[in-house]
Amino acid sequence: QAVARESVALEDGQTWLATTGAIAPFVGLLGTVWGILIALVRLSASGESSIKAVAGPVGEALIMTFLGLFVAIPAVIAFNAFNRNNRKLIGQFDAFAHDLHDFFVTGARTGDKR
Repeated sequence: QAVARESVALEDGQTWLATTGAIAPFVGLLGTVWGILIALVRLSASGESSIKAVAGPVGEALIMTFLGLFVAIPAVIAFNAFNRNNRKLIGQFDAFAHDLHDFFVTGARTGDKR
C-alpha cells in the first residue's frame, strides 16, 4: 500500500504536462487557422492579390504554430522523462518492499546484491 501511495504522489503534476503537450499544438493550429482566415478576409477586402496584403497575417499564423510546438515539445519530453524515472523508482520501491517482506518472514536476505 505504501508503494501505491508513493506512486500516486510521484505522478502528481504529470497530468498537467501531458495535457499541455497534447493541447498546445492544437492551440497553435487554432492560431494558424485564425491568422490565415484573417489574411484571406483582408485579401478579399482589399481587392488586390499582392503578397503585402497577406504577409502580416500569415506571418502571425506561423508564429502561433511555432509557439504551440515550442510549448508542446518540451512538455512531452519532460512528461516522458518523469514517467520513465517514476516507473523505475516505483519498481525499486516494489522490489524493496518484497525483499523487506521476505526478510521479516524468513529472516533471510533476498534480492540482488548491490
